[in-house]
Amino acid sequence: MITLRASNLPLSEIREAIENKIQHSYLEKYIQKPVIDDDKLCILSSIIKNTPYSDTKKKNYIITVMLVQIALDTHDLVSKQEEKDEPDRTKKQRQLTVLAGDYYSGLYYYFLSQLDDISMIHTLASAIKEINELKMTVYYKEFESVQEFMDDLMLIESLLIRRVAEFFERSFVNEFTSNWLLTRKLMREKHNYLKQEHSPIFELLTNGPAQNIHYNQIVGTVEQFIQRSVLRVEETVVQLPVHFQSLKTYVNKKIYESIGNNSKVLEEG
Repeated sequence: MITLRASNLPLSEIREAIENKIQHSYLEKYIQKPVIDDDKLCILSSIIKNTPYSDTKKKNYIITVMLVQIALDTHDLVSKQEEKDEPDRTKKQRQLTVLAGDYYSGLYYYFLSQLDDISMIHTLASAIKEINELKMTVYYKEFESVQEFMDDLMLIESLLIRRVAEFFERSFVNEFTSNWLLTRKLMREKHNYLKQEHSPIFELLTNGPAQNIHYNQIVGTVEQFIQRSVLRVEETVVQLPVHFQSLKTYVNKKIYESIGNNSKVLEEG
């Protein structure tokens, strides 16, 4: 059984360390800077901070897993097909985005070698394989229903953190993690869709299981999934142990903020 060992690892310090690792002046000239997912960082930090390892090792675990997430997210930014007459700059951006994903992958392999933890290497490699297989399913499968699509999307969003939680014997956080990360993903996608910005998830929905649903109904359908997930988040977050208090505070703050923002976006939409 893993025992608790409290640590003083400010989230801002870990975030800054990740930013320093992924900084690359040449790549930043041509492609968008990688986004550090604060929701995943906060959950991950809460899972790892109260484990028996040294603060240095905990920090390296967190940075490594976040680099895996950034590499996965960066590869998602690559456009699915090459346009015949696209400008050279666009072609270069695509090529560099692929290289950036590989670059971040190389960084987490480097950090894994520093940790000297074969079990964690296996855990992350297995999770990456599962996530990539799920992404292929989401992009190419003909879903019977929106619910089936959302189930796979939830897995894609949460699987890496879930596997890490299981590795550290913290699987009690998994139901909360799955619902919270799906909620946040759908909120971002809905916001982009209503603002007529690029929304890959709405694009997949409208071309797939929701293709016969009217524009306004699609937004309403996604909103129903958001509300359902938020309710489950509220039920599960209160059950987390006391040493997850900073995560509870973070989530409650985000829920409160999103209620106001959600109403505003719906009015504008």
